Amino acid sequence: MSVFPKSFSVAHNYPPSSPPGRDDFRPAEWAIIRRCRTPKQVQDYLNGLPYNWEKHGETLRTLRGVVSHGTAHCLEAALSAAAIMEQHGYPPLLLDLESQDQLDHVLFLFQKRGRWGTVARSRDTGLHGRKHVFRTIRDLVFSYIDTYVDGSGRIVGYGVGDLRTLVKGDWRLSPKNVKEVERNLIKMPHKRLHTSDRRYEAMLRKFLAYRKEHPTGPVTFYSNRNVWLGIPKY
Repeated sequence: MSVFPKSFSVAHNYPPSSPPGRDDFRPAEWAIIRRCRTPKQVQDYLNGLPYNWEKHGETLRTLRGVVSHGTAHCLEAALSAAAIMEQHGYPPLLLDLESQDQLDHVLFLFQKRGRWGTVARSRDTGLHGRKHVFRTIRDLVFSYIDTYVDGSGRIVGYGVGDLRTLVKGDWRLSPKNVKEVERNLIKMPHKRLHTSDRRYEAMLRKFLAYRKEHPTGPVTFYSNRNVWLGIPKY
């Protein structure tokens, strides 16, 4: 039985691919998989990695590339989390948050005991993972509404893709960049999300005022930190 409501569209482009076996992983990769058995442990692992600022050109690395290079940006972290948690029985689902400035954020989406949560890495403190406390994916997305607001960002939609059917290439262990993932995330169905203009404008004023006083460093004034899966160190 599907874990999604009938009205929810999950992207399916190809026949489902099978997860790799233990022998397909390198020793360093398998050590991480053995150590990270829960979403929180994966989040802690990702939080410990330096953020990939792509200073030498755009990258889109799989778990293999992330382990080899020791850095990850948001989509690389989501792919890594999906590859790790798939080995522990979780479907490799990605949640794409669509922004008005076309700077989307991608997270690994999981369900545990009937509630939804995420694992994620970001340049912004409030866009990391969430505990599995949300009854619906929409409720989960709303936990990112305020933390997404900066000088240009605002969530306008969201979509869910199953990596087993979303892409044809090897998103788990390819040593190459897997640009197909990004292309298909952009093309997959998204649900429009309408939020209050008043709420957005109030949060934008608050963000800009905070940044005026604190030009650098993480933004930390958010009230929903109790549902964050982990707070990264910067």
